[in-house]
Amino acid sequence: MILLVGPPGSGKSTFCHQTVLSNIEMRPVIYVTTESAPSKVEDSLRQKGLGKALPHPLVFVDAFHETVGLSTATRPDTVKASCEDLTSLGIAISKLRQRIDEKLVLVFDSLTSPYLMSGSEILRFIRTTLLKLAAEGNAVLACVDEGCGKEEDLVAMMSTADGIVKIELKNGSKTFNVMKHPMLEPTKIEVPMTWSLSIPYQFDVERITQHMEMSMGLMAGPPLRTEVGDYVNLFWPNFVRWSCMLWDPKRFPTLTYISSKQGESMVGEFIRLLPWYVRFYLKLFMPKNFSKGKDMKKLMSWARRLLEEGDRLGVIEYLEDASKMNEHYIRGYEFATCWGFENVGATLGLGTLGAWAGAIMGFEKEERDWNWVETKCIGLGDPYCEIKIVPREIDGLKTSLESLDSTVVERIHDHLIGGLMAFMLHGKPLWKKRPRLGNEISLHAFGHIVGGTPATVSERYRIAMRLGGVMAGKKVGERLMEAGIREEEAIKHILILLEHCKVGKVSMDETIKMLQNCESFMMRSEEPSCYFTTGFLNGFFSVIKNQHVKETKCIAVGDPYCEWEFR
Repeated sequence: MILLVGPPGSGKSTFCHQTVLSNIEMRPVIYVTTESAPSKVEDSLRQKGLGKALPHPLVFVDAFHETVGLSTATRPDTVKASCEDLTSLGIAISKLRQRIDEKLVLVFDSLTSPYLMSGSEILRFIRTTLLKLAAEGNAVLACVDEGCGKEEDLVAMMSTADGIVKIELKNGSKTFNVMKHPMLEPTKIEVPMTWSLSIPYQFDVERITQHMEMSMGLMAGPPLRTEVGDYVNLFWPNFVRWSCMLWDPKRFPTLTYISSKQGESMVGEFIRLLPWYVRFYLKLFMPKNFSKGKDMKKLMSWARRLLEEGDRLGVIEYLEDASKMNEHYIRGYEFATCWGFENVGATLGLGTLGAWAGAIMGFEKEERDWNWVETKCIGLGDPYCEIKIVPREIDGLKTSLESLDSTVVERIHDHLIGGLMAFMLHGKPLWKKRPRLGNEISLHAFGHIVGGTPATVSERYRIAMRLGGVMAGKKVGERLMEAGIREEEAIKHILILLEHCKVGKVSMDETIKMLQNCESFMMRSEEPSCYFTTGFLNGFFSVIKNQHVKETKCIAVGDPYCEWEFR
């Protein structure tokens, strides 16, 4: 058994695919996938040269679809399982093993999701399933994300393996560090590294435009979400965001920053779709360059109206005395991403500031790489948040984005779960109220914090939302059961929570229906896009009813409501 260890996004899945291509000529392969569909794995293998006629069987354990609540076609070469249930994973592997009467290769891509959902129980699974298979003369390759959990658990996993390959990323290159191997001396192999984000946008521009105009007072009219209004309880975006952090604490902030920045830098294209009077206003008053303090101050004055009155994201103040040419500072109060997390030991704006950096790039006429970083934060114990803005690479940004460890994330998430349980069981407020802005943010702000731009740009972000939702729903279900809450009462609690947070208008009979779900309300896609909501419901009902759900209808694909069926 070889364990492949590396940070999220370092190429572990690519390594697994190459292992299949290198072995399928000689022996059968069982491929366990926990973060992607078997069809996507197969497509990737085809692109890398896998032929249609295979000399040996290639079969799959699909532990992705059932985990996140997605439907999938039945395939004769695939057995389904769930990351939440290690027993089901072991049974699925055993079923496929019984079909094959020769030595094989098992590729497990990856152990991260099962570990995050089952904790140290994964060690017993490794011993009783993977090591047992290896002891029978088969080869096993399993990969796991570095930094996804407790360091001692990763050390324990590594101690069980016959070989360890650790992927290290540094200065634009990737190194495979063979730390232990039964047939090789320790060695290091360095290769170039590339990474690209290239998924097209799928926004409902008309709804976003109407929403922004009404929230800023430029247009009057009833809310677009007639059932629940156009604002969401501040608790929900923070709960979504930190649930996703659980799955990928090291890379999720960086991923959010880059994808948000890339998306918002296209603001020029979005502006062309706005009504003529809005375009005229922007052309008349928006500076063409933001190097000078007076021009950045003008932009911040315009942004204040959107951030405070419209989106309710935070209260900002341009620091004229501290700023200079091409270096600006703003002070923020009641920021939506930081409020309620005083002195947790981390800066909390993290990746969300990428959207602001991208917006400046989109407004400015010349092409410059603007960046934002928090230099002070109430999460570090400061009395307010402070942000530095420059048109170049910025010292401390990379460190800030990668500053989280799993212990901090778990502590913050436990704080959120504690507030949620106090609300459900004792009727206490979910969140400490902001004095000026209150406890709600707009749909537009919600999209920037947890979905919207990052989800349309990055496949990995969508996976984090799906699996983060599963883990969050599972935790909530377990806490309710531990509190002695019965099935029907637990379901009632969760429906009340969703409506209280104004996620959408929810009803449940044979299916779950949600009108005007905030996650997909201003989106357009070819497939259901309620990534977190589906994962959350799936994790919750797998605990409460021992059932999984799948999304069969979605507002984003043109349906009148989102709907989930039980299975």
